[in-house]
Amino acid sequence: MFTGLIETTGILGARQRSGNAGKLTVRPQRPLEAPQYGESIAVNGVCLTLEHAGSDGVLVFHTLAETLERSNLGRLPIGAPVNLERALRLGDRLGGHIVTGHVDATAPVLDFRQLASGDFELTVALPDEYAPLVVKKGSIAIDGISLTVAAVAPGRFSVRLIPVTLHDTAL
Repeated sequence: MFTGLIETTGILGARQRSGNAGKLTVRPQRPLEAPQYGESIAVNGVCLTLEHAGSDGVLVFHTLAETLERSNLGRLPIGAPVNLERALRLGDRLGGHIVTGHVDATAPVLDFRQLASGDFELTVALPDEYAPLVVKKGSIAIDGISLTVAAVAPGRFSVRLIPVTLHDTAL
C-alpha cells in the first residue's frame, strides 16, 4: 500500500523485454535510503518489486508483460521522468490517500491549464467502465500521485494541482 505522496522522481534508464517478462531500470533523482531486495516501490503508481539496487543508486525491477501493457511504463520513452514512492510502513503518517499500486487504466490528458485563480487544472479522459467509480471530492491517483477529483463530466474528470505537486513530481 502507498499514500500517493511522491518521495522523489527518477529517470527511466532502460526497459528490456523477453517474452512475457522484462526488466525496468530507474535512476532516482535522490538515492533512496537503504533500498532492500524484494521491497515494493511504486513507479508511476505501479507497485513493483525491487530486484537490485546498485551502488550508484540505480534500481532494477522485474516486470511482466501485463504491467507494461496496462500502465504507461511500457510506452514511456527512455529518459522520461517517473514518480517513485516506497511502500507504506505500519506507523507511518497517512498524508495522502490509500493507493494500492494496481493500475486500472491509462487515459489521455485532455487539457492542462492555469485558471484565473492561479490554480492549475488537469483534465483527463474517463473510460466509461470507470465512470461510476469517480466522484467529485473522491480520491484518484494519476501516475501514482494522490489527487482529489475537482469535477466530473461525461467522458472526463479534472483535478487541481498545487505548486508542490507540479514541482516535485514527474507530472
